[in-house]
Amino acid sequence: MQYVLCEDSSHFDLLPLTFTRPVWDLRVGIDTLGEKWQRCLNAPVATTAYAYLQARFQNFNPQADSLLINGKFIPGPDTAAQLAECAPGQFVLNEYEEVQWARCRPAQLGAWNGLLSTESLSAAGLKPVNSPAKAPAAIRYPWDIFRKNGECLRADFAALTAGRKSAPIDDRFTAVYGRDNIFLEEGVELRANVLNADAGPIYLGKGVKLGEGAMLHGAHALLPYSSLSMGAKMRGDTTVGPGSKIGGEVGNSVIQGYSNKGHDGYLGNSVLGHWCNLGADTNTSNLKNNYSQVRVWNYPSRRFTKTGDIFCGLIMGDHSKCGINTMFNTGTVVGVSANVFGAGYPRNFIPSFSWGGPGGLSTYRLPKVYEVAKAVMSRRNRTFDEPEAHILQSVFELTAEFRSWDKADKPLQT
Repeated sequence: MQYVLCEDSSHFDLLPLTFTRPVWDLRVGIDTLGEKWQRCLNAPVATTAYAYLQARFQNFNPQADSLLINGKFIPGPDTAAQLAECAPGQFVLNEYEEVQWARCRPAQLGAWNGLLSTESLSAAGLKPVNSPAKAPAAIRYPWDIFRKNGECLRADFAALTAGRKSAPIDDRFTAVYGRDNIFLEEGVELRANVLNADAGPIYLGKGVKLGEGAMLHGAHALLPYSSLSMGAKMRGDTTVGPGSKIGGEVGNSVIQGYSNKGHDGYLGNSVLGHWCNLGADTNTSNLKNNYSQVRVWNYPSRRFTKTGDIFCGLIMGDHSKCGINTMFNTGTVVGVSANVFGAGYPRNFIPSFSWGGPGGLSTYRLPKVYEVAKAVMSRRNRTFDEPEAHILQSVFELTAEFRSWDKADKPLQT
């Protein structure tokens, strides 16, 4: 039997982050949701994805017995045992009527539409059962990523470092607090830094480089070959994905990977996708002056929706950039491959493939998008390939109506 990571309708609530990847490829804590599932199951996992993402993200065998898993859930210590209780021909619902997982035969897979829902699984001949256990935590909205990041960091740190010995801290000018709560992979470079793990663990991945005077508070993770600029101030519950270059002040944020925020400026309660770049002295507001609840753009409803919290900064999709001195207001959403610049606050929702800022927006055309993406990715020794181009072209087409700069009221079609 193969384990298969799938998605449900939360895929659309997680836009723009899921325009370019499935939910199970999003990072929260130290690793991605998919990596957490692989560790939980101690077995390889197959994957499904929407049609335009399949060339990069789908690899399941439709001819095998399958246990379909909702990839938005964060597996816990009892999850593997709960999965084992799912009988063939069943799908398990949690207390919110969400499908957690389903077990099906190849014939049923052929009749299934690829989305985990009560309707699609029932149409394929599976029977619902209610889970007796409380549902695992889940990533349903973009702000869930930074909200749950501290908890996931602590759990991932315990799992990934159990029974292992950290590389030594040899730099005599680096101040260390809570040494037992700090783990270094090989090749980490420290230069007169402050590592304070009293409030939570600090994980430094292979080849991480910390500039002189950079300071970290746990819980914190820097993934392989990421780096901090001189004097960087990294607050707790923050994750910096692989190959990223970060400076200034960052707090309770997740940078998915291969992104730059190399200069001064504040990023708080935010999520940056892959291949993003924030210009020097870019700042995000994460708290409104009246301390009221933050509202954030939601793609399915085509309106701003309540987050349930007073803290939320910037949500930025893959390949997006901003110029120097950009000021992002509280709860700003920037789509995929946008280029934001200009004086003043840009609007709180910047559609994908937008070019401009407070002075007006125009469309960022695909030939230029490809040219920049190729240059950016080559700087990290990555290739801008045909699957990546196809994904960006598909997102460009899916989001065309948002670039009419009017108030169209049709739902997003996929």
